[in-house]
Amino acid sequence: MFTRVLQKKILSGKKSVLLLGPRQCGKSTLMKSCSPELSINLARESEFLQFSSNPDEFEDRIRRSRPKSVLIDEVQRLPSLLNTVQAILDDDPRAPKFYLTGSSARKLRRGQANLLPGRVHSYRIGPLTWQEFGAERFSIDELLSTGTLPGILNEQERSERIKTLRDYAGTYLREEIQAEALARDIEGFSRFLKVCAAWTGQFIDLTKISSESQVKRLTAMRYLDILEDTLVVERVGAFSKTSGRRLVQHPKLYFFDVGVWNGLIGNFEVTADRIGLLFEHFMYNQISAAAKAFDLDLRISTFRTEHGAEVDFIIEHSGRIFALELKASKNVGPSDLLGFESFKSVCKKKFTPIVATLGSHAKVVGGVPVLPWNEALSELGLKSS
Repeated sequence: MFTRVLQKKILSGKKSVLLLGPRQCGKSTLMKSCSPELSINLARESEFLQFSSNPDEFEDRIRRSRPKSVLIDEVQRLPSLLNTVQAILDDDPRAPKFYLTGSSARKLRRGQANLLPGRVHSYRIGPLTWQEFGAERFSIDELLSTGTLPGILNEQERSERIKTLRDYAGTYLREEIQAEALARDIEGFSRFLKVCAAWTGQFIDLTKISSESQVKRLTAMRYLDILEDTLVVERVGAFSKTSGRRLVQHPKLYFFDVGVWNGLIGNFEVTADRIGLLFEHFMYNQISAAAKAFDLDLRISTFRTEHGAEVDFIIEHSGRIFALELKASKNVGPSDLLGFESFKSVCKKKFTPIVATLGSHAKVVGGVPVLPWNEALSELGLKSS
C-alpha cells in the first residue's frame, strides 16, 4: 500500500473533489482511503444500469442514508449525475462531500457534463512518483521495465507484472474505447495505438503515423485526441521560440507510464539499444506525475534546433526555468553540455541546467550539476509550495 501525496490535500479540503486519471493509477484506492460513507461504482454494470434507468435513484439514496461523504467512481459513464450533485450541493445545507473519479475527459465533454465550477476542486493523478514509491526500494532496471503503477509495484513476481501490463491495452480498448463507443473502427484504433507506441519519444509526424496504421490523416488526428482525452498519452510541445533561431516545432508523444508503453510494444528488456529512450520516458513520467501529485502549474517542453542541438526537457514552474539533459550513460563530459549553450542563446532568461544520469554519485562537469536521477528530480523543486 502506497500513500499518495494528494491524499492529505483531498482530505483536508472542504470542497468536493473530481479526480481524473488513467486506468490503474489508483484513483479508486485513493478515494476509498478517504472513507466515504456511501460508494457508487459506475464501472460495475449492475450499478450503471440501475442509475441510468432510474434518474431518481441517486437522490433517493442520498436522502435515505444522509451520508457525510459520497464516492462516485467512473462518473464519466453517467455525466448527467453531475447535475444532481450540483443541485444537492446548492440546495442542501447538509450536503455531503462528494468524491468523484473519472478516466475520460472526452466522455465528460461529449456528455456535456456539468463539471461543477466553483463547487468542486479538480485534480489529476498519474503513476506513483519517486517520493511515493521510495526510490531506494526498487532497482532502476525494474522501474524502466515495468513502470510505477501502484498495482504493478505491489506485485511480487515479475511475470505477474508483465502479464498485467501486456493485458492493459486489451482492457483499455474493451472498457474505455469499445464500451463507451469512442471509436467506431476498433481494429483501426488498435492499429493506431500500436503505431503510436512505436513513435514514443520521437517528434511525431501524423502523415506517417496515419500511413503506418492504415487510417486517414483526419482519423489519425481524432484518434490521437482520444488517446489524450482518455489520459493515456501526453503530447509535449516545443519550447516557445524567443529569438530568430529556427527550432524544431513538432511535439513529442509519451505514454503515461513506461511499463504500459513496454506492454504495448511487447518488450520489457532494458537493453543497451533501448535504455536511452526508456530513461527519457521514465523521467518524463516522473515529472508529469509529480506535477499532478503536488497540483503544480507546470509546463514541460522539448528543445531542439534545426541543426540538432537539443536539451531533453525544459521545465517551467513557480517562476523558474530548468533545462534537464538525460544521460543513461554514467560518464558525462563537456560535449554532453553543448545543448545548454544553444538553449541559453535562445532562452535569454536565467535557467538552471541539470544533467540526470543512471549513476549513483553526484558530480559537477563544466559548472553543471550531474546527478543521480532521483536527486535530479528533487532539484527540480517538484513539491508542495
